[in-house]
Amino acid sequence: MANGDTTPSRVGQINSTGGSFANDNALFLKKFAGEILTTFEENNIFKPLHTIRTIENGKSAQFPVTGIATAGYYTPGQNIADGGNSYVSDVKKNEVVITIDDVLLASTFLASIDDVKNHYDIRSVYANELGKALALRFDKQIAKVFCSAARETSAKITGGKLGGILDVSQNAMGTGADSADDSSNVDPTGAQLVAALFTAAKQLDQNDVPESDRFCVLPPAEYYKLITGGSGSLVIGSSAVNKDVGGLGSLASGTVPQVAGINIFKSNHVPSGNLAAQDAVDAGGSNDVFGGGNGYNADFTNTIGIVAHPSAVGTVKLLDLATESEYQMERQGTLFIAKYAMGHGILRPECAIELQK
Repeated sequence: MANGDTTPSRVGQINSTGGSFANDNALFLKKFAGEILTTFEENNIFKPLHTIRTIENGKSAQFPVTGIATAGYYTPGQNIADGGNSYVSDVKKNEVVITIDDVLLASTFLASIDDVKNHYDIRSVYANELGKALALRFDKQIAKVFCSAARETSAKITGGKLGGILDVSQNAMGTGADSADDSSNVDPTGAQLVAALFTAAKQLDQNDVPESDRFCVLPPAEYYKLITGGSGSLVIGSSAVNKDVGGLGSLASGTVPQVAGINIFKSNHVPSGNLAAQDAVDAGGSNDVFGGGNGYNADFTNTIGIVAHPSAVGTVKLLDLATESEYQMERQGTLFIAKYAMGHGILRPECAIELQK
């Protein structure tokens, strides 16, 4: 018996032979929210923390490196200009040459038919993401060069000083030590990190590094130990924000601006793991900062931070970061390219200290 029901023609259904009618909304328009969800931009911090020189042409740039003068008491009657009297300082000099790497680029291709069908502007998103990819590569390369400066075993001038490797758990300095896997190593506590930063500050003092603009970059896991103490629960007594001992920062904001006069930053770009043969892009750099033909790559298994001054590392910039796009008729689409031509190298190794566990 008829009960008054009828069978509607559902305009949202996909009707096909043998198809399913379970989804009555398949053909309805998806409302575009007006927002494009892209990847979050990573925190790139190393650009203002080192020395940059821009050149208009050429393949490399020279950075002069000078030593220090000496003083002595004068004996009346002696000729100051006579070299045998040791009044005239022989200021040691040298140069550091940083070579431009090949053009580093990121690219993607947008088919014109997809561009026409699409209901939001994807072009600006593509250009932005390509630029961010290169900015990320730049930041990571600079972090690696700071580690190479700390591991340098030869001073840039005769009688010059070196930075070194600081074992945070033992609070002991060493020079030229490569990071290597050691199963006995343990993660340091916040108190050990604080003590290590004071040791690093002392080493920089002994190397005559200016007190202004000193900085430390730590991964988030180590950075927050400076606030919590790193023992699994909040221990104010071992925290760098302890006001009773002149600490700066805030538990509420989770920040530590300074320890031992060193500005503290956090970044995901502090190198980690053995990258000696794993990062193909950085292995192709013209500047072999670690030796061995690995470009900017090395073993960073035990690296947990960098303490340095901006004069430790330099960048030579020939082509700044730029984005380009071109419609290619023969391929029926648009090619997007982001590129730069730069090179990075060590300037003053005495201004860099690598923190290791």
